[in-house]
Parts: sequence; C-alpha cells; structure tokens
Amino acid sequence: MEQNEILKKILSTGIELSTSGTTGVHKHIFQTPQKLQAANNVSRQVQDITANSRILTVCTLTHAGGLLAQTLPAVEIGAEVAIQKFNAYTWIRQITDYTHSHLTPDMARAVMKTRGFNSVNLNDITIMCGSDRVNSGIIQSFIDRGATFIANWGMTEVGPVAINQTFNPGDVVTTTENIMGNSVHCDTKIVDGELYVKGDICVYDDWFATGDIVSEVNGMFYYMGRKNA
Repeated sequence: MEQNEILKKILSTGIELSTSGTTGVHKHIFQTPQKLQAANNVSRQVQDITANSRILTVCTLTHAGGLLAQTLPAVEIGAEVAIQKFNAYTWIRQITDYTHSHLTPDMARAVMKTRGFNSVNLNDITIMCGSDRVNSGIIQSFIDRGATFIANWGMTEVGPVAINQTFNPGDVVTTTENIMGNSVHCDTKIVDGELYVKGDICVYDDWFATGDIVSEVNGMFYYMGRKNA
C-alpha cells in the first residue's frame, strides 16, 4: 500500500502514537478518527492549508508533530505532501517549491546555519515550529526571510496545534523563549500553576493535566517548565 493510502486509512481507523519521552517514560496514545478530524480542522484553519497547498514534511511520522501538524490535515483534503528525512541543506534548496513545512527548533537552527539561508526568499511560505521552546531569534530570522512563522504548543494528547502565535514578515519579535501563544484552540484552565486542557482536539473527554507549568497574562500563555521536573 502506498504511503498516501496508508495515511488516508489512518483518518478512518485512527492510530496509536508514542509520546516523545523528553519529559518522562514514553506513553502510547490512541488517536481516534473523531479526534483526528477535529485536530485536522484546527490545523488547516490556523495555517491556511487548502487543497492547493504543498507540504514539505521532514519531521518523523511516528510522533504527533510530524504526522498531525500538517501532513494528515493536508492529506485529508487532497493537498500535495512530500515526506523526506530531514537534511538542512536539502530543505533550504527545496522549500521554495512548497507552501508549508513544520520544523523543530533544532531543525530551524540547523537551517539557519546553512549558506543558503541568508538569501532564501520565504515569501508566502508558512513555517510551524514546536516540540520544544521556540526562542525569539529563530522567529525573527525566519520572518526576516519573508516567512509566516507560527510558534506552536501541543502534545500527543492534545492538538498538536493547540496554543500558538503567528508572526508575519515585518514584525519585530520581542517575546522570549517561554512563549506558547495567544491563540487557543481548546478549553484551558490553570490549577496550581499547571495547565489543564479539554476539548474535541484532546484524546480524553475530561480535563487533562498536561504537566506543564504555565502562566497566562492578558490572554498570552507562557511556558515555565515541567511539573516536578
């Protein structure tokens, strides 16, 4: 079965994904078709992914960011998706043929170190970045090259497009690496400093304790660390 057909089948059967393990033991989380559909709708809305979009996927499909941030939302509506192993030099040569790509902060930093980064034109290209803290230097560097840059927070259990902020060319980034975002796509509450989430893009029906310590000021969420870390 071709990869595209496998991805389409996931939409009707669901899939079990492993958490990254960066904050503890790997957990296996089943994504139901209903949760996937809700999360896909949010991902497309936030990133303006349409049937005419062209997605360059370089994050692994075995974790939520690689599969769910852009790839599955695009496959669901018949958009073009190219799936490749990440190489910073290849990415910088190919990205102008695409409209969207999702990078981790480490990937973004690797791209920034390539010779071609300072001359690449990222106009009309949307870069989503998450899975770890996204500092202001990364954001500013990409929007200075013309990209629309989305700093994103999510987890295998929620989203992965759950809380984010979009930065556009011409913006001056004054935020810190603690930024989560001011655009929220699920119900949230903070209990004793810990973020709880709930909603259609969550795998659980009840409130889920994320384990992330956050603060919220005037609608902006900031990541302060892990509980008991």
